[in-house]
Amino acid sequence: MRFCDLQQKEVINVCDCKCLGSVCDLEFEEKSGCITAIIVPGPGKILGCFGRDFELCIPWCKIVKIGPDIILVNIDEKEVKHKLS
Repeated sequence: MRFCDLQQKEVINVCDCKCLGSVCDLEFEEKSGCITAIIVPGPGKILGCFGRDFELCIPWCKIVKIGPDIILVNIDEKEVKHKLS
């Protein structure tokens, strides 16, 4: 699977069935090259368009299933929110 394939999938939280958005970036372990997390941007500040306050850094181990159209994750949103500076 390529990164562009992951970007086209919607990320869904199985805890509350909430759509979190699409993958925008990946986090890698530098030495091994293994993927450690997927990054999903938070909602825009004004009308969903201008800037973002936070992003969701979802650990790879929290991915339940990667399907043809969606990525199912099992997370507590408060734990994976990372404030953008």
